[in-house]
Amino acid sequence: MRSRNDIVDVIGSYVHLQKKGSTYFGLCPFHNEKTGSFSVSPNKQMYYCFGCGAGGNVFTFLMQYENYSFVEAMQVLAERAGVSLPQQEMTSEQRKAADRKSRLLEVNKEAAKYFYSLLRSPRGQRAYEYFKKRELSDETMQKFGLGYSDQYSDDLYRYLRQKGYEDDLLKDSGLVTIDEVRGGHDKFWNRAMFPIMDVHNRVIGFGGRVMGDGEPKYLNSPETKIFDKSRNLYGLNIARTTRRQELLLCEGYMDVIALHQAGFDNAVASLGTALTSGHASLLKRYTKEVYLTYDSDAAGVKAALRAIPILKEVGITAKVINMQPYKDPDEFIKALGAEAYQERIAHAENSFMFEIRVLESNYDMEDPESKTAFYNEIARKLLEFPEELERNNYIEAVAEKYRIGFDDLRNLVNRLAMKGETVKKPPLKSGIHEKKKEDGMKQSQKLLLTWLIEDTGLFSVIKGLITADDFTEELYHRVADELFQQYEENNDVNPAKIISKFQSEEEQKEIAGLFNARIHEIETKDDREKALKETIIRIKNNSIDYQTAHTDPTDLNALMKIVEDKRALERLEKLHISID
Repeated sequence: MRSRNDIVDVIGSYVHLQKKGSTYFGLCPFHNEKTGSFSVSPNKQMYYCFGCGAGGNVFTFLMQYENYSFVEAMQVLAERAGVSLPQQEMTSEQRKAADRKSRLLEVNKEAAKYFYSLLRSPRGQRAYEYFKKRELSDETMQKFGLGYSDQYSDDLYRYLRQKGYEDDLLKDSGLVTIDEVRGGHDKFWNRAMFPIMDVHNRVIGFGGRVMGDGEPKYLNSPETKIFDKSRNLYGLNIARTTRRQELLLCEGYMDVIALHQAGFDNAVASLGTALTSGHASLLKRYTKEVYLTYDSDAAGVKAALRAIPILKEVGITAKVINMQPYKDPDEFIKALGAEAYQERIAHAENSFMFEIRVLESNYDMEDPESKTAFYNEIARKLLEFPEELERNNYIEAVAEKYRIGFDDLRNLVNRLAMKGETVKKPPLKSGIHEKKKEDGMKQSQKLLLTWLIEDTGLFSVIKGLITADDFTEELYHRVADELFQQYEENNDVNPAKIISKFQSEEEQKEIAGLFNARIHEIETKDDREKALKETIIRIKNNSIDYQTAHTDPTDLNALMKIVEDKRALERLEKLHISID
């Protein structure tokens, strides 16, 4: 199945990839980044992000990105390849992981049904009146599965326990907190409830608005094995089927619901977090144009300014809807109606011109010095456009709006470019995705495995010098076992197949990193041979030390093996390793 679905084709339908040498690169869909560190190797049929460490084969990509179980990923790839999926026995680990995920989805669905029923009972009267006050119809409440969590803080816990769900599962669902003092108590209580669904209409989490003056006002589910807020958008399960060309990006649940009720079925919102590259990649699958309809206050303007470059990075055209004098889409729709909102969409502002307009507010346009500084800042921003034609179009638009001579502004842009100036960008926060520095031996073992993947001809070079048993890191030992066995059986290796042997996401991630370790370029053949020999000697030395420390002094066979390994090491130190 994996061989019928080229990883570049599959991932390329989610992420914009550019070829560099034999590898493809793009922006990682699993964390927010501005420089593409996400690599896809057609030779290895693997992906790996050098920024956050996400990695695996085509199956693990779909499992991570689409929140699929292993079986679901298999089914999708089978349909994509146009083949019938044979009945395949899952390993115990695969079955365990699939069952866990399936049960978490089951718990969330059961909770959503319970909240839904409570809203329509006397106990949910207060939340029902709240939704009615927000002018939501019964049909809209049903469409979005709105509900209510009871005022008693263990109500859902007791209900789900009666349904037969165990504490361990409920804790993993994020719906319940278990502690020794209080026992089980609900994450959400006395709140109007908003079920969060993925694009496959499965309930993966919840948002809750408190009834009364409690804090926090809005509360979201914590991240779980089925809920990643940076890769899901509220309302996308409905908006993905819209006939409109663009998607409307809001800040909150009620904005999305109000817009849908008014006929704008293309509205979505991020889930209590700022827009990420994961969100942008998700949006790119359904549209090329996004209209930002954030709050019109300072915080909303700041959020829009942050979202624009993230959308641009994945190739989405962004426009900004002006809702003043109203704060958000919900208020606007209530005050002026759907037709007026459609007018605002029609007159939405180009994102670059929006950025310039916001920038203008920082300068005193009555003061010549400040005005000149503003023009210089505009010129720097115009340098963001690498294509001369596009840059000239924007120079013309800005010159017309701010009554600057076209030639004057273009000359200013050119002068700044000749000086090597660019637009000022805030420094990236350091340490967010930094990995712990690995110890030298772990790095050596990783490096040798990487070399073996990159150049299978090395197996014949190291035969008799190094075996899988010399890899003392437990995970690396298991990988080496598979790797050496593959080569002995097929005279070749398949990294993607090795990853399939491991079901833990953390293990898959580490193995992908192992197969994508950075190999510093070594210029000459002699230097490569020297580096390889030194690495093998370090690994062999470590293996002998490890065996010595873990061998029973009465085990004569093990002691004899150590003696043999020491003699082999002495021969190795005198040996010239040749790489053709």
